Order: sequence, then structure tokens, then C-alpha cells
Amino acid sequence: MDLPFVVATLTRRGLLTPGRPVRIASQLNALRTWGWSLAGELRQAAARDPGRPAVLDEHGTQLTYQELLDRAERLARALRAALGVQPGDRIGVLCRNHHGLIETIVAATLLGADAVLVNTGLSAAQLAAVAEEQRLRVLVHDDEFAELVLGVPAELHRVDERAHAELIAGALPGELRPPEHDGRIIVLTSGTTGTPKGARRPTPNGFGPLVSIIDRIPLHVRNTVLIAAPIFHTWGYAALQMSFALRATIVLHRRFEPAATLAALATHSCDALFAVPVMLQRLLEVPPPDPRPPLKVVAVSGSALPGGLAPAFMDVYGDVLYNLYGSTEVSWASIAGPADLRAAPTTAGRPPHGTRLQIVDDRGDPVSGGRVGRIFVGNEMLFEGYTSGATRETRDGLLDTGDLGRLNADGLLFVDGRADDMIVSGGENVFPSEVEDLLARLPQVREAAVIGVPDPEYGQRLAAFLALHPGEALDPEAVREYVRHYLARFSVPRDVIYVKYLPRNATGKVLTRELRRYYG
Repeated sequence: MDLPFVVATLTRRGLLTPGRPVRIASQLNALRTWGWSLAGELRQAAARDPGRPAVLDEHGTQLTYQELLDRAERLARALRAALGVQPGDRIGVLCRNHHGLIETIVAATLLGADAVLVNTGLSAAQLAAVAEEQRLRVLVHDDEFAELVLGVPAELHRVDERAHAELIAGALPGELRPPEHDGRIIVLTSGTTGTPKGARRPTPNGFGPLVSIIDRIPLHVRNTVLIAAPIFHTWGYAALQMSFALRATIVLHRRFEPAATLAALATHSCDALFAVPVMLQRLLEVPPPDPRPPLKVVAVSGSALPGGLAPAFMDVYGDVLYNLYGSTEVSWASIAGPADLRAAPTTAGRPPHGTRLQIVDDRGDPVSGGRVGRIFVGNEMLFEGYTSGATRETRDGLLDTGDLGRLNADGLLFVDGRADDMIVSGGENVFPSEVEDLLARLPQVREAAVIGVPDPEYGQRLAAFLALHPGEALDPEAVREYVRHYLARFSVPRDVIYVKYLPRNATGKVLTRELRRYYG
């Protein structure tokens, strides 16, 4: 990434403002010594702004950057002394969004251990499989998961919230030095179709990744940021990384609740909200506060924006919405800003600076003219492979996202869905996401999902699952006629099934395996 662009972006976002020389020197020394890991980012923030509030939660806990660093260092020393954690070990983190989760991840990186971020929506069987496959030495978990963790291997050290507090309180003095082995953050894939895989995230080696994002999403130094997206997810973790880099004040709630989130945004005068798309839908279902929260940025990622959601949200909260398309494996691929989403509400936007994106056919040849193909992405934060040793297909330094998409004449990316979600019905290729976007625009529909199911005549057919707003009704034939009016006949769902709600994982993605159970 070229230096003038980096300097200009950092200046624009307030990161190169003057300060006390001693603190600036300490800040730079922290990055030089500890690098760009989460521990290094926290150290540089504590060096520059030690008394600034770092974390606020719904229970009234408030920690400054220096206090947060002190607690993470005490935890790291205690994990090493009491539980024998060494560089290269793996620490599982099964926590909702609160300061204890952050302290544990930082403590792991201080020790050179891998932090495995565990999805809070896993079943007991999935958790046991993850603990074994990832060879966890320690599992730090919230008290609410006490029964869930009973099935993990007996030799695994389990640390609940009380034990977590006791480790910090009882830590002996000592020095922590940068470990020879750099710990990695391991994020689990969504697991919407099976057991989640562990993906090793690289450690940034400079300002490049931060600059790529904040150039397009206008976050500033010392913002106040509410992270509603789960931090165990790639998007929530990225929000934490950016917040540390910007020395932001982070507001956290263990669970997302629309009214409480809106109240917190107003109470803390939040500049930014990090969320997943389904959270925006829930925010629109409760009356907006008066006055509106002073938001300048609402940044979402993790799943596709349903048709109509972007303009509906911006009509209420202003043109502050930014949609990042990416994945655990490729980090980011493209970003859509408010103007993009006004013009094309379902677009994934354009690649940010330093990112390459290509649409290719099954032979690997580039396609153009708005034709659909496989999406390949290249940037400096591509994952290092799955912990199982598997990886993804690469072409000329670009990684396969597993998604299908197309570029329009203006260079905007549109994602048609997972390559394995496309169905062939009567010889025609059908993308369920196109039908989902259309159904989501019906005023009676709260949320919609469309999947392919076996059909003896056509090979496969579409089944639409609809959750309606309270008190609403919708005739199945009216649904089919509506789709028939706008799309080709092979896109019309043969089956229309009404459900109370769509099954989703903790990051808001629809669990298609649960929907397929309707068919045995």
C-alpha cells in the first residue's frame, strides 16, 4: 500500500494528530516491540491514552485503557503460572460480548497462545468436537454455558467467570515479554451446514488493513463505538481491532436487544454501531428514540442485506449505513457506502484500496458484462488455512470466496449466494437469494429464506420459508403469483411454508440445515 495514501487516510481519521512526545514515543515503542497483534494494539492505546475509557458494559463496568491492559497482563501471568499455558497452546473463549472476553483474548496473545473464538450458539456435541479438534488446553466460558461445557474432554481446564476473576486477583507480579511464538486468532466458520472449521487469522503487519477499511468507512480516533456484532465472529473481532487502533471507547452488551441497544446508543452518544444485518431489521421493529442517536456510522457485515432493508433503515436513521462483504477466509472483499446502497440496495459495493476482486467462470477465465461467476479476492489479510490443514482454491494470489456474483457496468458487486446454494431446476440455474430479496419486500413479511429441495420431476425445486409480522396473513398462491410477476417461472417457489421465525446462528445467518428438516 503506497505511503502517501496511508498517511493521508491516517491524517483524515485523526490518527496523526499531535500529542505529548513522551506518550507518542511510548505508543510507537509498544507497536515496535509487540507488533500489530491485539496485545500490541491495546498496549499502544494504553500508552497514548491511558486514562481514556476503553470498555463500558450494561452492568456499569468501566475500564480505562490502562486498567484493561493491567487486567489482561494479570490474567496472562496467572494462566501461565496456575494452568501452565505456554506459547503455541490453544485457549478456547466461549463468551458473549463483555470485558472478560477481551481480557482473555489479549492474555492469550501476550503469552503467544492461540485464542480460539467459540460460537456461543454451538450445541454440546459441536462444542465437544471443537474442543477436541482444536486441542484446547483451557476453555474460558461464561457461567451461562456451565452445562454446555460438561461434555468437553476431562483434561481440559475450564475457567468460569468466578475462576476468571480469581485468576486476575491472585496473579503474582512478573514481567511479560513478547513471545517467540506469535499466537494466532482462530475463528470458527459459521457452521450453518455442519461442524464449524477453525480458520487461522493472520496478524496485521502494519497500518494497511486498518487504512483499507477506515478509508471507506469514516471512523475516527476516540470515537465511541457500540459493538453489537458477536466478537467471536470475524466482523465483531475486526470491530474490536479497529476500536483499539483508534483508541475508541467500546460499549458492549452481552445480548442484543433492540430497545436496550437504542438506549445505549443515545446514553453514550455513540458515533458508530457495528452489527449484523438481522439486527437492523430488529431495530426497525421498535419505535426510534427522540432524538435519534448521533450515529455517523452503522457498519454491517456477516450476511447479505435483504432487499429493501438498507433504504428503510437509512430513511429512519440517516445515510450512515456501510455494508462490508467478506468472510472468515478473505476478511474483506468490498464495501458499499450510503450512496451505493441508495442506488442499489442489495449491492456489496466496491473493493477498497489494496484489494483485488475478480469474477471467473468454471475454467478460471475472467467474465464480464454482468455475467455470474465465482468470486475470487486478494488482500493482505487472507486467512492462513484451516486448522485441519485444508485450504481454499487460489488463483494468481486470489482466494475463492465460495460465493457467486457479478459486477455491473458501474463496477458494483452483487453477490448471488453461495456456489453450493445454487440449484438446477428443470435445467435452469436458480439463485435462491434473488427470490429471498423479492419476498423480503412484501410488507407482510418479517423475514424470508429460500432453499432448494429434491423434486422427482425437475431435480430440484424452490421452497420459501416465510415469517410474517404479527397479525399478518398471506395466501401461498398470492406469494407465487407475486414472484411470477417479477421473475422467471423457474424462480417461483413450489412450496410456501410459514414459520414463526427463521432459525439463525449467533451471527444472524439462517441455518439451512434446520429448514431442510421439514423434508425429512
